[in-house]
Amino acid sequence: MTDVRPGRAPGRRRAVARAAARAVLRAAGLLAGSAVVVSAATAVLPADAVTVRAGGRVDPAALAELRAAAGLDRPWPARFLTWVAGLLTGDPGRSLVSGRPVADLVAGRAGTTAVLVVAALVVAVPLAALLARRRGAAVAAVGSAVPPVVVAVGLATLLSGVLGWVPPVSLLPPGEPAWARPDLLVLPVLALALPSGAFAAGQLRGVVEDVAARPFVCDAVLRGVPAPVVALRYAGPFVAAPALRVLAVTAGSLVAGSTVVETLFGVAGLGELLVGAVATRDLPVVSAVALLAASVVVAGTLAADLAAAAGRP
Repeated sequence: MTDVRPGRAPGRRRAVARAAARAVLRAAGLLAGSAVVVSAATAVLPADAVTVRAGGRVDPAALAELRAAAGLDRPWPARFLTWVAGLLTGDPGRSLVSGRPVADLVAGRAGTTAVLVVAALVVAVPLAALLARRRGAAVAAVGSAVPPVVVAVGLATLLSGVLGWVPPVSLLPPGEPAWARPDLLVLPVLALALPSGAFAAGQLRGVVEDVAARPFVCDAVLRGVPAPVVALRYAGPFVAAPALRVLAVTAGSLVAGSTVVETLFGVAGLGELLVGAVATRDLPVVSAVALLAASVVVAGTLAADLAAAAGRP
């Protein structure tokens, strides 16, 4: 009898490699599409940085010269190609308002937002796992339907106004890292984590229920296998890829949601930078922050696709 098992390994490796290559190409396409959408969306904003700064106090001829000097008189395709060329060389351009490199502005705020997002994920992931069970379905549905601004105001009223446990704003001292003052992060972290955890639970509940109903999982439970072992060994491989996808979307939504939360609580992060850039029509800064949020989602989705490819039978 011929043993065909050794011949299966190369075939499986080729299948995994093809699936991984498709995932990488899909991620590259998503990132390229995100760049186009971000650039096009910023291009259609009314007015521009030069016009906003002029405030109607500059005559049209001088205004045209200023716009030409900033490159704003060029058609959008030309500006888009210049921006992409800069991104490929690690230079996202300069702020149209301050003249500083966009990379420096983003780097100066990214640390604070990263601390908020990571801390919010630490809270949101266990919350999502708890609410993804059947008993938490109603709570997850209600929690994901409440707007983040309502959650933020409610938390500030309760924890700061009524109980007095934390400060109502999160104004970090200049030069002090965000993690040095955890009391200032409680409100923004919870305001980000609670809606995100409820949303993630709603996305995962169907997958968790489907896997929990599979015969091998039910058999393990009936044999008395400890719940952590059932979750990690039996259900984990089937839930991992969907969970990573939901985690990627959640992380991206946290970066985007930080715009509201950082503005409400006075946190000097990427969200606050984005709000100020939109107000002044600082398009290079707006584009860089928006593309960064999109990149988080694309990177997480790619990781989920690669994990799914590696786990293919």
